[in-house]
Amino acid sequence: MKYQWAAGTHKGRVRNNNEDSFAPETSGRSTGPVVLMVADGMGGAIGGEIASQLAVEHASDGVGSPVERVIRANEAVVNRTLSEPGLAGMGTTLTLAEFGDDGAVNLAHVGDSRAYLLHQGLFEQLTDDHTVVAEQLAAGHISPADAVTHPQRSMLTRVLGISPDVEVDSITFDSTAGDRLLICSDGLTNMVEDERVAQLLAKGSPEEAVWALIEEANRAGGHDNITVVVVDVEQ
Repeated sequence: MKYQWAAGTHKGRVRNNNEDSFAPETSGRSTGPVVLMVADGMGGAIGGEIASQLAVEHASDGVGSPVERVIRANEAVVNRTLSEPGLAGMGTTLTLAEFGDDGAVNLAHVGDSRAYLLHQGLFEQLTDDHTVVAEQLAAGHISPADAVTHPQRSMLTRVLGISPDVEVDSITFDSTAGDRLLICSDGLTNMVEDERVAQLLAKGSPEEAVWALIEEANRAGGHDNITVVVVDVEQ
C-alpha cells in the first residue's frame, strides 16, 4: 500500500504561541510503515510547548508499537517535570497513527486531539475524547447540544505527563485505497463542525485539505492553535 500525507500548523488568531507539535513536519509519500502524530500541549507559558515537543520527539524515535510509543512519550514528559519542578503541571495530548505496508492502520491515543476516517464518502471519528464533557455525554448526563457550549468541554480527564502510568486507547483497522485519514488538534474541531470538516477534507490534495481546514478554523475565530495532518491511502 502507498500513502501520501501533508501536515500544517498555525497558532490561530488569539494565542501568542503555538503549543501544538506534529510529525513528520514535511509532506511525503511512502509504502509504509510510516508513523504520523499530533500533540497538543497544556500547562501555560512554555510548559505546553515543551510537553508536546517532548512527546512527539520520543514517540517518533526508535521502534515499538503505537501504544509503546505513547507510553515512551509519557515517560519523557514525566521525567522532564521531575527534573524541572518549574514545569510541574505541564502535559500534552497525543494521537498517533502507524500505517503498515499491508494497509493496516494502528492508532494510539490519549487526550482530545482526534483521528477521523473518510471512507467511501462516510466520515467517522475514530478516537474518543478524554474530557469531562465527553464522559458525561457518553453516560447520558448531558445532550449533544449541551456539550457544544459546556464550560468544561475542554477539561481533560486523561493526558500525558501527569502520572507515570497512563491508559492508552488503541484502535486497529484495515484501510483501503481511496481512504483519507485526518489527525488534528482541538483547535480545529472546537471551531469547525464535523459536517464542514468532512466537506473540506474531501476536496483536493492532502496539502490543499490541510490548509483549507486551518483557514476555516481561523475564519471561525481561531481561538486556539490549529494542527492538521491528512493522509491518503493509495493503491
